[in-house]
Amino acid sequence: MKKIKSIGSSFAIAFSMYSKIPMPQAEWSEENRKYVICFFPLVGAVAGALCYAWYRLCGGINAGAFFYTAGMAAIPLFLTGGIHVDGFMDTMDALHSYRDREEKLRILKDSHIGAFAVICLLGYYLTYLGSISELKSDRAVLCFCLGFLLSRTLSGLSLVYFPAAKKEGLLYAFSSTAHKRCVRLVLLFLLAVCLLALLFVSPVGGALAAAGNLAVFLWYRHMSQKEFGGITGDLAGCFLLCAEWMSAVIPAGLCLLQVL
Repeated sequence: MKKIKSIGSSFAIAFSMYSKIPMPQAEWSEENRKYVICFFPLVGAVAGALCYAWYRLCGGINAGAFFYTAGMAAIPLFLTGGIHVDGFMDTMDALHSYRDREEKLRILKDSHIGAFAVICLLGYYLTYLGSISELKSDRAVLCFCLGFLLSRTLSGLSLVYFPAAKKEGLLYAFSSTAHKRCVRLVLLFLLAVCLLALLFVSPVGGALAAAGNLAVFLWYRHMSQKEFGGITGDLAGCFLLCAEWMSAVIPAGLCLLQVL
């Protein structure tokens, strides 16, 4: 009974931390944080399901391209409260400072927004929105939607496999108290399910979308280790946005080539 309660509390903590979906209050204890990472990908599953529902709705009412595109981009932003966008902006400021490691880590914690954060975010959303506007087939949209689950599964795996840059913050709180064996098994299972689902939707498009996400994952590991000495919550947020961008760009490119 105690374990079931702990799992339920982990679920509530995961959704209350990484989404704006109302959840019952759970005690922030070490026991209740053991399985939080297991439920993180489910936030992505909800985002993907809502985006697909929006796609079907827009098709049903013959909505314009801009209305459809704006909604697809806004759903995950409003669902998560923009927590990952904040991490992306902080990371861009830190990387473009070209300072030493300690100064980059300090910039990550700085609440001020720098010029490079704004420039990179504008570039990100211009290309992201343009890519979404080209997702016009069921298979392309499904590949895009499954990307929300895939990116968060990979992000969860990074928490239990990659070293942390510092022994403080939310990321360290979750990774240090996680039941690592259980978390790894659950996330590896979800990874397998997600990869199989992508291949089922489209052998070519799914494989390329998965490969793109894995390439971003490897870049994330290399960049975080080289530039910061490990991962942080902000870097994890940056990874998610870059992976979601890849999940939009690859299917969009295949649609333009009339492959997907």
